[in-house]
Amino acid sequence: MRLYRKYFAIHLKSAMQYKASFFLALLGQALVTINMFLGIFFLFQRFHSIEGFTYSQVLLCYTVVLLQFYVAEFFARGFDRFDAMLGNGQFDRILVRPRNTVFQVLASRTDFTRLGRVLQVVVLLPYAVATCGVDWSFSKAITVVFMVLGGALLFSAVFVLCAALSFFTTEGLEVINVFTDGAKEHGKYPWSVYGKRVLQFCTFLVPYALTQYYPLLYVLGWETNPVFIFLPLCAAWFLAPCYLLWRIGVRHYKSIGS
Repeated sequence: MRLYRKYFAIHLKSAMQYKASFFLALLGQALVTINMFLGIFFLFQRFHSIEGFTYSQVLLCYTVVLLQFYVAEFFARGFDRFDAMLGNGQFDRILVRPRNTVFQVLASRTDFTRLGRVLQVVVLLPYAVATCGVDWSFSKAITVVFMVLGGALLFSAVFVLCAALSFFTTEGLEVINVFTDGAKEHGKYPWSVYGKRVLQFCTFLVPYALTQYYPLLYVLGWETNPVFIFLPLCAAWFLAPCYLLWRIGVRHYKSIGS
């Protein structure tokens, strides 16, 4: 943990070398996400509810999903750009260092400009919490915390999966964006909106619904089973196959050469 803090401090110092550029980039990242919320806003000007979910309830759902994604993107950015590390030979240097490869890739990159997006979500989330009509209790509040934590771990696992596939393709696969940016975009609405098959896929294969749809039902009071509180943490099982594929990729890696 001490070594990670040193990496973190180095990345922060590097980002602050050009303060004006950094804060302008921070502002730009915050403005990027405005159109996402405008899309939801204008849709609900025409329709009062979607599959029984009101505007504030959908806003709560989406802000939580965005926070999940941006936290994962902030901390696991190294895996998101891992194909470049393979291409320029940086991973070869990682292999000869006496540290775990996962840790080194994880600590290799921290994009502080992404905090602009996180800050906007942090501003909108309290509004959604206050207007969604939920009778808040400790169990419901901790469910939202688990949703953010579990979702961040799930998106991080998908980033690891993308990086592991780069061992076999030498370049990042654009199709993986369906499970990262695509999941973030479609996550603006509860997964049940897209039909039974999509909900099943997002429950048993890539468990986005465990960190979004099912715990949301508990928060809204539509489900009372306390098991729903801990479902977001159960989504962490997806880390296991992703890490296994990473280990297989590292074992079969033959170096980029000269």
